[in-house]
Amino acid sequence: MAVFLGLAVMLGLGLQRDPRALESALLQQPVPVFDLPVLQGPEGARLTPQALQGQVWLLNVWASWCAPCRQELPILVEMSRKDGVAIYGLNYKDQPAKAQALLRVAGNPYVASAVDADGRVGMDFGIHAVPETFVIDAQGRVRYRHLGPVTPEVWNDKLMPVVRAVQ
Repeated sequence: MAVFLGLAVMLGLGLQRDPRALESALLQQPVPVFDLPVLQGPEGARLTPQALQGQVWLLNVWASWCAPCRQELPILVEMSRKDGVAIYGLNYKDQPAKAQALLRVAGNPYVASAVDADGRVGMDFGIHAVPETFVIDAQGRVRYRHLGPVTPEVWNDKLMPVVRAVQ
């Protein structure tokens, strides 16, 4: 009986947690090193976190096959223009032609979007599901992670306070 009660209490406590509130092992750690081709841009263009040192930026992990990603793209376009925040994308396990088509239709909030065709960089970031958004500080450290789509409320209440704090 004691074992059953113990398990019931642990289960009850676990059910009270928000599954989107998972802590990232990367918080306060350097961004994983990557060197990926850019989805749209000059032939041979690549994106590396080292090239972004010295600025605060967001990394938004997305895919054309992801319905919440489609919904957040216009919001990201509007919010990044309003607040002047650089957003870089990580196109996760997607087909480049479909990803480019989505950006043409829904809007492109990204300064550049790297192609993570096999998902290895996503694994380095500990991606659970797309979309996910990371705030990266000027020293290249992950300062915040948001699981799920970005809404105006998420942008104003969660992302922007962290961006302002690290600027």
